[in-house]
Amino acid sequence: MQTQVYGLALLRILMGVFFLFDGIGKLAWLTAPGLLTARLTGYSQTATAFNQWYLDLAMPWAVVLARVVTVGELAAGLALLTGMATRTAAALALVGVLNMHVASGALFHYAFLTNSYGPPVVGALAALALSGKRLPWSMRG
Repeated sequence: MQTQVYGLALLRILMGVFFLFDGIGKLAWLTAPGLLTARLTGYSQTATAFNQWYLDLAMPWAVVLARVVTVGELAAGLALLTGMATRTAAALALVGVLNMHVASGALFHYAFLTNSYGPPVVGALAALALSGKRLPWSMRG
């Protein structure tokens, strides 16, 4: 059982690094939210009925979402790295990841199952969000 707890702690740290650097990669979105608008517009070019409604809902909010996504990824990364509110940070990060997968339409394609941003990230975040254990090297559960 102790091995599983240490495994989850390592997973928490690795996901923290992942989200911290993913957020750093989006820092430009804070001053140029049009970058997200361009990405959503690109998704719209190949959208299916499954994700077009979602894009229509998100597009008017792209300027706000660009900032929320960036700050959210940075905050989730730091929270997971430090072990502060691990379950909450993982759950919110999972919602963010699923939002992007729905917007891009990736979630509705077989290729999602082999996408390195797909099942590994979704599974890791779900495991951390659902874990009821206090993990080692955490400031708080």
